[in-house]
Amino acid sequence: MTASFSLPPEAAEPRLDVARRTLERLRGVPALAARYAAHVNVHTLERLAALPPLAKDDLNTALAHLEPAAEHSATWLFQSGGSTGAPKVGYAPTGFYMAGVHAHWQPLDRTDVFANAWGAGRMWGAHYLAAGLADLSGCRIIALGSVTREEYGDWLAFLADRGVTAIGGTPSVLRLWFAHARATGVRLPSLRKVLWLGEAWQPQLEEDLAVMAPQARRWGMFGSTETWVVGTNTPDCPADTFHPLPHQLVHVDADGLLDFTTLDPEMLNPVLRYRTGDAGELTACPCGRPGPAMRVLGRRDSVVQVRGLGLDVDELITRAEREPGVARAQVVLTEQRGRATGVDVLLLADGPGAAPDAERLRKELLAATFTLSTAFQHDPESFRVRPVDALVSNGRTGKTAALVVREES
Repeated sequence: MTASFSLPPEAAEPRLDVARRTLERLRGVPALAARYAAHVNVHTLERLAALPPLAKDDLNTALAHLEPAAEHSATWLFQSGGSTGAPKVGYAPTGFYMAGVHAHWQPLDRTDVFANAWGAGRMWGAHYLAAGLADLSGCRIIALGSVTREEYGDWLAFLADRGVTAIGGTPSVLRLWFAHARATGVRLPSLRKVLWLGEAWQPQLEEDLAVMAPQARRWGMFGSTETWVVGTNTPDCPADTFHPLPHQLVHVDADGLLDFTTLDPEMLNPVLRYRTGDAGELTACPCGRPGPAMRVLGRRDSVVQVRGLGLDVDELITRAEREPGVARAQVVLTEQRGRATGVDVLLLADGPGAAPDAERLRKELLAATFTLSTAFQHDPESFRVRPVDALVSNGRTGKTAALVVREES
């Protein structure tokens, strides 16, 4: 069982006192006490793996009861999610634990000019987290925050004029920046580094970067508002593979889901076998760094029920994004009292002149996808494919979920 942890017993077990303290905190939450009643100690990785995993609702319950506070600085309260499910809460001290990240991962240095394009404000932590990392690097920082589509042209010209060497944001937002630059002929010859966090890397970004910033390479972080940064990668690592930080203990359960236990004694959130919903595996990274790396295989919630049948959202989107002229696709499921009344596949065109053949694609998807052809056998018009100017995104974070569920009144 211990082979499924990112740290071997000799490295992890001396630090499990943090996990034991976290367990006591959770046992003190009335709504969770019964769950952990039979678990009185965690002194080995086997004991840790036997603990019930925490889901986001459990952690929200614990945080509402505990109300964590930092001992030596201010306490920041953040939330994430809300696009497809209930928001998740997280706490962090000033600095956002980024000193520990910077000690092991340094994509920025003093010579960089860094544009921080993660959305600022509205209780999302990524902008401030990236600012903390950039501050530790000593580089020059342009705090862009949220930028509207109408402003891309002026800001891109400004970034090019300032010789920006690095930019960071969610892949959804970066895709909009780079697609606009490519479509309008803007080039960022000084750009060498692209930092990302919040979503999986999008292969289309590689195509855009090859044209508008051919020297740029990606540097990724994996984590969440509850765990903060779990692992990082470099241009030498596959985009889905991350090296866990020493204070983050990653475990792969028998069902293939990842869970995370934080061994940082300063961590405010009680992160003990916390599940984000991502599947994964421990593997050797081709970059050659020693120790197991974490390969993230994606979320397990991509299959949704449509009139009693399972629809693989990721598979549907992959097919739609192979269509000429399509930059990105998104599935919108409309329900009424829990029953699907319609499915829409939204297509974001790849540039101003692109015009995907939506009706042809609709017919192909309807004929080739068993769930769609069966579920909408008697009302095929309830399955639609349509081009849009913008996909449905989270107004706070700029994230664009693959699936959006809407309740019809």
